[in-house]
Amino acid sequence: MNNQQHVLIIDDEPDIRELLDLTLSRMGLRVTAAGDLGEARQALLGNTFSFCLTDMRLPDGNGLDLVREIAERHPDLPTAVITAHGKVEDAVHALKLGAFDFVSKPVDLEILRKLVNTALRLKAQDAKAPREVDTTTAGPELDQLERLIGQSPAIARTRKMIRKLARSQAPVLISGSSGSGKELAARLIHELGPRSDHPFVPVNCGAIPTELMESEFFGHRRGSFTGANADKEGLFQAADGGTLMLDEVADLPLHMQVKLLRAIQEKAVRPIGAREEIPVDVRILSATHQPLKPLVESGKFRSDLFFRLNVIELSMPGLEERPEDIPLLASHFLDEITADWEEDLIPVISDSAMQALMTHHYTGNVRELVNILQRAVTMCEGDEIEPDDLMLEQVAVHDQGGDAPGIDEDQSLDTYIEDIEKKMLEDALKKARYNKTRAAELLGISFRSFRYKLKKFGID
Repeated sequence: MNNQQHVLIIDDEPDIRELLDLTLSRMGLRVTAAGDLGEARQALLGNTFSFCLTDMRLPDGNGLDLVREIAERHPDLPTAVITAHGKVEDAVHALKLGAFDFVSKPVDLEILRKLVNTALRLKAQDAKAPREVDTTTAGPELDQLERLIGQSPAIARTRKMIRKLARSQAPVLISGSSGSGKELAARLIHELGPRSDHPFVPVNCGAIPTELMESEFFGHRRGSFTGANADKEGLFQAADGGTLMLDEVADLPLHMQVKLLRAIQEKAVRPIGAREEIPVDVRILSATHQPLKPLVESGKFRSDLFFRLNVIELSMPGLEERPEDIPLLASHFLDEITADWEEDLIPVISDSAMQALMTHHYTGNVRELVNILQRAVTMCEGDEIEPDDLMLEQVAVHDQGGDAPGIDEDQSLDTYIEDIEKKMLEDALKKARYNKTRAAELLGISFRSFRYKLKKFGID
């Protein structure tokens, strides 16, 4: 038996201790059982454990005290808590104190086995690499985190937070303005954690029609409604064992918020038309560009779901908070753009153009910077990008006989320019009678750039 796979269980009820001991022993684990906090603390002094599971209410105190102590003294030890059924506030409190995960009474043994396996995978990762990454050396974790480009204090804090969040199973609410990299942060949390071998499933909650939401999230059985010609797996089942990212979670209608909360609490879903619930093992990460608290206060977002999703908040810094990273970002994206467009020459950004980029007010953050650079590569003549090529001060409308798209009060300058670009492409195609080479010539851009833009805007 592998001594490294040694687990500690704490519960004051002998029958539950025996059940947990038997279940974990059958998984090939060495088990030490304790009946109270005193016994548990004594066991921690003389042993090295790979996992700890504790009940909340014990004869000599609260299991949360042990969670807090382990987080401080044994930060590499994943600790889960057993909560009373329906006590969501206890589970949330435990996760905020540093608990790895939780399981509710009566304990579902299949859910427990999955939880333990996930925790042991985390310990296996710890055995292969140091917990703190030296940013002066290379390594898989560093390579992944370097996808968050920059050297500013703000982005350094974000990388550190992501490493910490990857070690937990706590729900995370990723906040930040549009284009700040929320989905990338979620992917990194997933890829650096023990679920990295399982699916990462992102879903934009605002992009699913309301009438299809329940089927999309939970699946359905054949014949459960008109058009259900076959069984369909939902997003929760697709993400089983991995991570489900709920992007723009604020857009969920209230009736789906109720169903989502139940799925998260019960760790199970019921497909439309099914008689029984299906257990699912999914970590929930959510993201929003708009603050949820005002929506909770106005009754548009359920407070119980908010507190369940917002166990830990990760705030993504916008470019306004890290302007010193713009030169690195611009250089990186210029390389990517020219490679995607198969251009032979990577243009250089002049000093004056770089100054303009660093002082520009970004409403779309990194995504807006990428779009600005795409326009600049298209507009620049020769091998140097000048301020005029960035089109920051005014929108140059190439009128092909139609009006420019109207701008909404909530629309950013960046998306407005994108609308104009798309219209220019469509008008050029019509004028060239859908001859792509001729249309590119009319716009004064290379055929490769033209082809890339058609793909970008989904123009067939």
